Formats: sequence, structure tokens, C-alpha cells
Amino acid sequence: MGSKMPLVGPSLAIFIVSIVMMVLSIVAVSLRTFVRLYIVRAFGWDDALMLAALALFVILNACSFIGAMNGAGRTSAAFKNHEVYRTALLYWWLCQIFYTWASALAKVSIAVALLRLTVKRIHRIIIWGTIGLTLAVSFMFWLVLLLDCHPISYFWDYADPSKSGSCMSANNLVKVAYVYSCLTIICDLTLGLLPIFLVWKLQMNYRTKIAVGGILSMGAIASVAVIIRIPFLHFYADTNFLHSTYQIAIWSVVETGLGITASSLFTLRPLFRWLLDEKLSYGRNTRSQGRDYNKYALSSFNNDGLRVGNNSGNRSCNDGKVVNQVTIPPLRDFMTGNSSEEALYPEPNPITSGNYVTVSRTFVQTISERTK
Repeated sequence: MGSKMPLVGPSLAIFIVSIVMMVLSIVAVSLRTFVRLYIVRAFGWDDALMLAALALFVILNACSFIGAMNGAGRTSAAFKNHEVYRTALLYWWLCQIFYTWASALAKVSIAVALLRLTVKRIHRIIIWGTIGLTLAVSFMFWLVLLLDCHPISYFWDYADPSKSGSCMSANNLVKVAYVYSCLTIICDLTLGLLPIFLVWKLQMNYRTKIAVGGILSMGAIASVAVIIRIPFLHFYADTNFLHSTYQIAIWSVVETGLGITASSLFTLRPLFRWLLDEKLSYGRNTRSQGRDYNKYALSSFNNDGLRVGNNSGNRSCNDGKVVNQVTIPPLRDFMTGNSSEEALYPEPNPITSGNYVTVSRTFVQTISERTK
């Protein structure tokens, strides 16, 4: 599809940012899906929600491409064709519609992932409250955008003198945008700070705590883009709309892309262990023996409903005994069937089982081998 207006200045910036963020998001979610489906075989609701968020984000970027090629980011004086101006407004509006739900589903996915790591009731209440607030404020903003003009098409047809209709006061739209952004920041910071409390009392050194908490908080990095976007929100009321709001368009894409990408990165630890095992086993003819899916960081259940730990399975010891280490999952996992819970550290100490997030009990059973 050829560009109807030159891709220069803000239009080019929108186009490039959209391409970069879309590629990063697709790669991150693809790797995440590979880990969950192939390596650990524990595909959860958080993964499904992230795939849905990615699908909406791809549609958002497609609309962004078309809008940029039709002059989104350009001044009103640069448009010589009314139809091109109308198309640019239409795809700007579609970008905001898809942005709202792509961003919301990414946040809900992060919350669901954290929900499986919580043991305290207060933490679960906070996460569920964050999910409810995210969905409520996203629905509110989506509804305002949808009903901004009557009829809806008047949003992109208002410059056509042959069309009639009315739109919400621009100042009211700015106020709604401020409320939406502030509540979004609260949700992001909640999801970013909560992992600190989840790992605070774990039996591990402070360096490991900081690393684990930082990894789990990566999904909240999108709040940085929301904060940067706030000073530009008043441009919703500017008459030179497409040019004045190009910063809003860029940071909305960055916010959603960062949320999807960063929250997918903390699920990739099993991928690096899998690649290391592949490298070490190269030339040893070990692949024909089948891969042990239970030895990676994301544990799974066996046929008896027991979860096998990272160092699980039967191991022959020098004293002629067989050591079998199994982990009994939390009761709620039996009830929900969700088996994609990730252990925060792979070697839990049974003596301090009350102080780590996996909420599981590990037993080591030794069985003497029969001698003939």
C-alpha cells in the first residue's frame, strides 16, 4: 500500500516506533509461548491473555501504519485532500480503541501471573482489586472514545461541511484522559511493587531477592511511558489535532509494547537452561532418550497429580539407593487445574517451607535397590 502523504517528521516517527515495538512484542511473546508449550508444557491463563493482548497490539500497529501513511502527525495545513484527512482521523480513532484493550489485557496477564505466586490473602485481594480497577477504567475510557461523537463517524467526518453531528467537549475529554492515565499508573505501580513484598521474606540473600523482585516487576515498566505521556494529554483539545497528539500516539504504542515485551521476558529462564542443555548434550547422542520437561524452572504435574521439582526424578546414588524427589502442589492447583506456576528459586529448603512463594512441600524419598 503506497503512502498517500510523505512519511516525514512526526509521521515517520510514529511509523518507526510502531514497527520496532511490534517486532519486539512478537518476538518476546513467541519465545514465551515456545517456553510454555514446548519446554515446560504448562500453558496458563496469563499466557492466553498475553496472546490476546499481542493480537490487539498488532491490529493497533496496523492502524498506526495506515494512519501515518495518510498524514497522522502532520499539520492541518499539510492536507490538500479531504479524503486523506478523513482517513488519518479514522485510523487515529481506531488506534485509541485498540490501544485501550491491548494495554488492559497485558496488565491483567501480569496480574494473573503474580496471582499464582501469592500465599497471603491480602496480596490476592490487592491483585484482584488491581484487575478489577484495570478493567473498569479501561472500559470507561473505551466507552468515552466510542461515544465521543454522535454519530460515531462524526469524529472523522467533522471537517466535511456536508456532515452533521456533535462531539463531547474537548476539555471534558482531556479530564477523562487525565483520570485514565493516573489510575493506569496506580495499577502499574501496584503490579511493580507487589513482587518486592512477595520475595521479601524468602530464604535467599539480598542480591538474589533484588534480582527476583526486579524480574517479576519488569511488567510494570510500561508505567514509565504513561508518566511521560501525561504532559501531552492537554493536546486532545488542540484544534490542530493530528499534529498536536502525535506524542500521545507514540507513547501509547510504547506503553503497550513495553508491557507486553517486559512481562514476557521474566518467563524465559527455562529457555536459557534448555539452550544450555542442548549445547552440553550436542554430540552425546542424548536427544534420542527424550527431554526431561520436569527439570526446568516452570514445574508441571505428573499423572498422579504430584509436581516434580527442578531436580526431580529418580537418581541413583553411590550407596545403591534410588532418590526420588517429588513436590506436592498447593490445593488450589488441584482445584483449578493450573499447572504453570513458576518456582522463584529451584532448590527450596524443606526446613523453611513456610518462607517461599512456591507454596509446596518437597519430600526426598530413598528406596534401596534390590540386589540379585
